[in-house]
Amino acid sequence: MQLSLRVWLAASCLTLGACASLSRSSSPSAATNDIADLRVAHAPFDQVEANWKQRLDQPYVYVELVGSYTRIGKALEAADAAMRRQGLPASGPPFALYFDDPAHVAAEKLRARACFPIDSRVEVESPLATDVLPGTTVVYAFVAGPYPEVPRAYPGVFAFLERMHWREAGPIREIYWVHPGSVTDWNELVTEVQIPASARE
Repeated sequence: MQLSLRVWLAASCLTLGACASLSRSSSPSAATNDIADLRVAHAPFDQVEANWKQRLDQPYVYVELVGSYTRIGKALEAADAAMRRQGLPASGPPFALYFDDPAHVAAEKLRARACFPIDSRVEVESPLATDVLPGTTVVYAFVAGPYPEVPRAYPGVFAFLERMHWREAGPIREIYWVHPGSVTDWNELVTEVQIPASARE
């Protein structure tokens, strides 16, 4: 996904109202102090501290989304509700995977997943499905502010990717560390952006 997707997502990825019902993420202080090992970027995102790490395999359950990315918040709600009905505990905060670039894929064909991590693969019922996010090298950064504005920080993450002479090698992952209902200021929200990376050919 290139800049066109990042700009598009900034306006429409997740609505705060849609996120407000999610309740499986950590508190703002825990996210900032215990999760973020880099300086958290703030608007206007002219300085984004990024680094790389080796991501481990992560089992997860998800609801598949085919269509406009503006519906990802509702898909996260659906995944959360389905997990509760099926008695499945999440092992961490929700995340989304974005597979396509809206500049090159029609809105009705865009692919995304609304996900919750779990400790191990389990049997699930529709609308949930399960998969394992494979371990790989990722470039990552932490971003403060309303979730729909997170992609405004993407250029800084992609700049680090370029400096490493790497290329994007998989879906962009956004981990939503802070439950919007737990804060009084949207700037307390913290998102981790991960871009899988591999050496350029």
